[in-house]
Amino acid sequence: MNPTSSPSSPHASLTPALARVVATVSVGFVVTQLDVTIVNVALARIGTDLHANVAGLQWIVDAYTLSFAVLMLSAGVLGDRLGARRMFAAGIALFAFASLACGLAIDATTLVAARALQGVGAAAMLPNSLALLNQACGHDPKLRARAVGLWTAAGAVSIAAGPVVGGLLIAAFGWRSIFLVNLPLCAAGLVATFLWVPKARGNATTTRRGFDLPGQALAIVTLTAFTGAVIEWRPLGLSHPLVAGGLLLALVAGCAFIAVERRVRTPMMPLPLFGNRTFSAAVLFGICVNLTYYGVVFVLSLYVQRVRGDTPLQAGLAFLPLTGGFLVSNVASGWVVARYGSRVPMIVGALIAALGYGLLHLVDAQTSLPGLLVPFLLIPSGMGLAVPAMTTAILASVEPQRAGTASAILNTARQAGGAVGVAAFGALASGSGAAHIVSGVQTATAISAGLLLVGAVLGSLVHPHPHTPMRNGAQGRSSNDSRAAAAGK
Repeated sequence: MNPTSSPSSPHASLTPALARVVATVSVGFVVTQLDVTIVNVALARIGTDLHANVAGLQWIVDAYTLSFAVLMLSAGVLGDRLGARRMFAAGIALFAFASLACGLAIDATTLVAARALQGVGAAAMLPNSLALLNQACGHDPKLRARAVGLWTAAGAVSIAAGPVVGGLLIAAFGWRSIFLVNLPLCAAGLVATFLWVPKARGNATTTRRGFDLPGQALAIVTLTAFTGAVIEWRPLGLSHPLVAGGLLLALVAGCAFIAVERRVRTPMMPLPLFGNRTFSAAVLFGICVNLTYYGVVFVLSLYVQRVRGDTPLQAGLAFLPLTGGFLVSNVASGWVVARYGSRVPMIVGALIAALGYGLLHLVDAQTSLPGLLVPFLLIPSGMGLAVPAMTTAILASVEPQRAGTASAILNTARQAGGAVGVAAFGALASGSGAAHIVSGVQTATAISAGLLLVGAVLGSLVHPHPHTPMRNGAQGRSSNDSRAAAAGK
């Protein structure tokens, strides 16, 4: 039985059955987003207990982000083939197992491997949780919009709460608890999936795309080799065979990936989409946003604990404005986009965030926490204004039937940008002593301010009124809104 109201429901009220589906799939989104932010406040303790240097800490963060990024598109295809419910349940189970392995890790290498496995589980959960929402909401666009709004709100709350929750858990139980806390959440989500999420109807029609195995393999090699070379560049030097070889391998694999995607019948990443100026500009904008934010948060986590000497709980509370600011600005963005289109909030948001990064460039070893408050509010305010507009621009820049693929590409590119940001900015902050970290923060924030200024220029290239060029109007957009929502987080 379809747990929705009638497709023509004027009020789009959630039935109890649909509410249970929303709650279930939101569990998957919560744990995937929680593990993005909760780890940052534990880095200092992990480094001490597992004798990990800055490069090792970078791998602990990036192993998750990389596997999450490169497998997301293929996980969506597998969900179409094997069933979204089955893939979502498998993702939760794998994430729980990997979280247990993280909590029991005896050294940094084991933790990196377990984090990569977490990323595989997250990639299986995220796109298929959205597919399950689509199935549960049927063809009611208002109902779908409300359900997806609740889903995205759950992710936003988990991102904001991550540092504080992490600080509390570390203070009470140690850093391993930030991974073990996933076990009861995943167990509840897995049980709810089998109890509350209905199986797809036997006569449901899905588009069975081919699985682009060569493209998937080359994407993994390209991103992993490049990120690894950047992480090891500072400790080993650019001329070291591992670093130079990694960069060369990334270049060769990247060129091969483009060649394969141009020729394969069902490409993992359809390259013709990049011929659209709005699409290309929005994807590059998303890379700039995630590269700067993930990278700066990584070096700031080292700064507040290793330079300022704050405890994990104090660090979590310090980061709360940085993550919590998204909640207000995301709400405001919807009104601004509806009134002015995508271009204005992308430009203004990028400029506000650039100002925030510029103010962070002034930090030194004696900067107080109140001195961080203004930039910590400006950065999420700008990003929260710009990112939903960017997502809207992506969705409206392509034909309705390709909106799911377009938003998945954006999400993949943003996650990859985040991994590169952690690698690059972490390399700037590597070395012994507080001076290296402070210098890394100052350089990273200066680069970030510059990249967000570039983002403002990219924002000026998007179509000012994103809904105008689309045919089939709102019906086509609404059928893909839930997929696009993932790209906005």
